[in-house]
Amino acid sequence: MPPIISVSNLSKTYKTGFTALKNINLEIRKGEIFALLGPNGAGKTTLIGTICGLVMPSAGTVTIGGHDNVRDFRAARQLVGLVPQELHTDAWETPLATAAFSRGLFGKPKNSALVEKILKDLSLWDKRKSQIITLSGGMKRRVMIAKALAHEPQILFLDEPTAGVDVELRKSMWQVVRELRDSGVTIILTTHYIEEAEEMADRVGVINKGEIVLVEDKATLMHKLGRKQLKLSLPERIDTVPAGLAAYGLELSEDGQELTYTYDAKSERTGITTLLNDLRTAGITFNDLNTTQSSLEEIFVNLVHQ
Repeated sequence: MPPIISVSNLSKTYKTGFTALKNINLEIRKGEIFALLGPNGAGKTTLIGTICGLVMPSAGTVTIGGHDNVRDFRAARQLVGLVPQELHTDAWETPLATAAFSRGLFGKPKNSALVEKILKDLSLWDKRKSQIITLSGGMKRRVMIAKALAHEPQILFLDEPTAGVDVELRKSMWQVVRELRDSGVTIILTTHYIEEAEEMADRVGVINKGEIVLVEDKATLMHKLGRKQLKLSLPERIDTVPAGLAAYGLELSEDGQELTYTYDAKSERTGITTLLNDLRTAGITFNDLNTTQSSLEEIFVNLVHQ
């Protein structure tokens, strides 16, 4: 199946001479949730704006559903819904009127039943006649999503969709995004909350200084780059790690009652069996052990640092 979005050799240099994007190549699969991660100023918003046709590229091409987003802008833009980072709505308008008006902007015929469904799916129906200025930050964010969905796009861009939203509403928004994906909408998500990507994404892309560092299936990424740690709880405090165990790179906790061994989970030999034997030989016993795996946040930080 061909990708629903294809970005080829895309670059953007502003008149000031600043290069925001450098030779970006990226393909987005139909029906996936793709998380685009990167530090502030990495180029995430510029990339989204360029794909959506709001920023003119300096070089390269973008096709959306087979349509070039410059030469065939109208057809390409019809397929896209965009929820920008900043809230852009008429504060004195209502969610119902905002969604209906947005649908009309794309030349779509009136469809009260569809607008009603969108508002209900986003838990906005009870507030449909309330002025947007009276709504909470989370509700305003949902109005932006309703506005973006009103013309029935196949692709939805969410630029920091849960910025400024509390934890409970954030999880509610995650559920909305999953339901959209399940209905066939392709989701491209940028976020500073890396647990958001870890929770929802099918694939992850990392951008830094205008360049794509990697694109990988989330599970594969965490398997390839994630580290595992074996933590051993000691019944008695020790002051130092015995010299005979130096090769294992063990970390001793501040209270002297926990040893941490970091290893490569995909290696044929993790060294755990040998470590346990050598601990016994060194006279160190333990009363509990558990393993943990590095999070997507740790992987992201390491990638950007490198």
